[in-house]
Amino acid sequence: MSKLTKKPLLSFFATLGVIALLAFFGPEEKSLGSNVRIVYLHGAWVMAAEIAFIAAGFAGLAALGIRKAVYHQWSAALGRAGIVFWLTYLPLSLFAMQANWNGLFLAEPRFRLALTFAIVGLLLQIGLWLIARDWLTSLANIVFIVVLRYVFATADYVMHPPPSPIFSSGLWNIIIFFIVLNLLALTAAFFLTRWFMKLKTE
Repeated sequence: MSKLTKKPLLSFFATLGVIALLAFFGPEEKSLGSNVRIVYLHGAWVMAAEIAFIAAGFAGLAALGIRKAVYHQWSAALGRAGIVFWLTYLPLSLFAMQANWNGLFLAEPRFRLALTFAIVGLLLQIGLWLIARDWLTSLANIVFIVVLRYVFATADYVMHPPPSPIFSSGLWNIIIFFIVLNLLALTAAFFLTRWFMKLKTE
């Protein structure tokens, strides 16, 4: 792993290539057919974003409690990686809508919320980068993920089925495939986080 983390951006794009190839050969589903593959990818992407945000919050909590600079750095890098995944998950969501429902339902509650958090999150991360105050970045990352999880926990389901239809399907080929896709997305998020860490120290 140490050799891979020496060039984290290259490792990030290499992992994206593996994800794209794997997604192309993903198992089909009875109702959606091959179009379900973009749904798998969309699900793994938003999961990677959320886990990055959660990790950023925990790192920020550790930084404020233990007062070690390295935790502040991890919180900042994870928050930035999280917003990259969140922003890129939105076009995947639009693609999934178009491919599976032949149209874009932009008024869908959870998509509207995702777009709002994308805009707010991007402006927040840019602002935190410019201000460059470690304690403020850590605190903001904690608040962001708490608010995000609370808002989505109370949001209505319209086009998004309640979690988790994949794991409750009983189709083990799809479940295993989705787990592998999630692990690869998390690996990509890790490499992107390491790249942001590298930028901070250079």
